[in-house]
Amino acid sequence: MFATNPFAAMAGQLPAGAMQIYVVLAVLAVIAGVLIDMAHKGSARYFFAHWRKASSQGSRPVGGGEAAAIAVKTAVVDVLASGEFCNQRRRAAHLLTMYGFVLYIVTTVMMVFADPGGTTSAIVPQLWWLGGLMVCVGGYWFWFFIRVDVAAEGRSPWRLMRADLFVVSLVGSVTLGLVWAWLQARGSGAATAVFGLYLIATTVLFGSVTWSKFAHMFFKPAAAFEKRMSEANGSAQNLPTQTRDDPAQRERHSMELLKDAPMDMGLGIKREAPRHY
Repeated sequence: MFATNPFAAMAGQLPAGAMQIYVVLAVLAVIAGVLIDMAHKGSARYFFAHWRKASSQGSRPVGGGEAAAIAVKTAVVDVLASGEFCNQRRRAAHLLTMYGFVLYIVTTVMMVFADPGGTTSAIVPQLWWLGGLMVCVGGYWFWFFIRVDVAAEGRSPWRLMRADLFVVSLVGSVTLGLVWAWLQARGSGAATAVFGLYLIATTVLFGSVTWSKFAHMFFKPAAAFEKRMSEANGSAQNLPTQTRDDPAQRERHSMELLKDAPMDMGLGIKREAPRHY
């Protein structure tokens, strides 16, 4: 089961090239969704306007070498290591989901385009399963135990909002994909029905970019880089910078800000240490 390309078995049930066309349409949907999101929200215009303002208000210029070093640091710390998360549980869940999603997507494309007949190495399907399981572990861990409205506000984990569209469609798509592959390997007659549900969930995931947080993954690195540049040139967005890269210092700074606040924050609920955000 783990060594078999699940998409190869669909060759006799779908028109030739159907899955390749579907993947291409999914990629185009993501590109169109991001562009529409940028046009609707004016995010690119705001970003460059804010960049120019921060650069003009900076107290020192940033050279090309320093900018390159900041770009590398942004890629390593903020993107690859998700360094913006102080909460280690949330960082771990985010990294599992992120790397699992990347692995899952890459291996899906490889199986659909490079190995449609399922005749090559078993390592690609195995990595596909690994990536899907990583998404499920990270996604369900976040959904049921780490989400702020669940962990901090005591709301039901089954409560859905539009802001949840991305994570729900992502976890739903990957879960249905793994269930479909498992049923297919067992020769179950339910595999075809689950494959249909898998396509629906996947279509929602890639077709709802304009309304979900999918586009967030493309804007986040640029925003992190701009923030580090503003700190380097002295403008710093009028925010303190000394606690940015030290979680322990950030927590002490948060507690300093809260030390004069009433213990119940005026809500009649005993305050706890900041650990959710």
